[in-house]
Amino acid sequence: MKICVFGAGAIGGYMGVKLAQAGADVSLVARGPHLAAMKANGLKLIEEGGEETVVSVTASDNPADLGVQDYIIVTLKAHSVPPVVDKMMPLIGDNTTIVSGVNGVPWWYFHKIGNEYEGTRLHSVDPGNKQWDGFGPDRVLGCVVYPAAEVIEPGVIKHIEGNRFSLGEPDGSKSDRATALSQALGSAGLKAPVRPRLRDEIWVKLWGNLSFNPISALTHATLDVLCTDPGTRAVARGMMVEAQEIAEKLGVKFPIDVDKRIDGGAAVGAHRTSMWQDLDMGRPMEIDALVGSVQELGRLTDTPTPTIDTVLALVKLRGRMAGCYDG
Repeated sequence: MKICVFGAGAIGGYMGVKLAQAGADVSLVARGPHLAAMKANGLKLIEEGGEETVVSVTASDNPADLGVQDYIIVTLKAHSVPPVVDKMMPLIGDNTTIVSGVNGVPWWYFHKIGNEYEGTRLHSVDPGNKQWDGFGPDRVLGCVVYPAAEVIEPGVIKHIEGNRFSLGEPDGSKSDRATALSQALGSAGLKAPVRPRLRDEIWVKLWGNLSFNPISALTHATLDVLCTDPGTRAVARGMMVEAQEIAEKLGVKFPIDVDKRIDGGAAVGAHRTSMWQDLDMGRPMEIDALVGSVQELGRLTDTPTPTIDTVLALVKLRGRMAGCYDG
């Protein structure tokens, strides 16, 4: 089984080290100083408990070097995927599965959903249908990424917490390809359950990303603060309630309620969200995938989203003024 991790930053690098340690035939696509360090010194992982591992990895910035794969695990930011679809083609053969480990509403969301929205394309996450037309939705296996990790210097990944990567077919079936990948990830010490209702998990994670990310980018408040301050908690709650109405119209069942989800965010502690970190570092912000996509689904389902609309307008302008968003 040949596995390529496309976008071997923090999460992709963590997966790459774990798979390589387990003896998997894994390769990584990365770039810049991070790639150079991997090639020169191997890829180092500092585990949650402080244990350090260095593995020699096959890595390149040119997918053509790596050949056709059985699985391509995409761990890029959502806005980074459409521009590299063409570049990924040398990795894709007749039986290649694309594992979409990207935050936000996935571009394949309405493939085999089994309701009146079947086949709907989402402009906010797949402008010009680059992924839908380039990969083809039948290749896709969904993935919800739970671990937290960061690249602390080129070639060095620090794992903060979590080891679960939930997998799911768009039609909810327990396919051979999902089971085989689940077993490979399990052999690497990762939890990879195959879920019959992956979209439910997508929304529970999205609930937090939709609200906590932009509010923290606008206020520079860590999760413990923004989830307990009465004003920002009310804004986050308003966004989540609007999102829940949209999701339930699409057939999603939420296993927890809004207030428990916000309390869960507060329990994470003094965490700086990824969107705030991107703003601070001058990197492109994931505004469209995490917030704009939910607004688009609101329009699709005729659901008013006044709180989401307000926060989205503010964070878009914040991003533009910082040179971190061009939408």
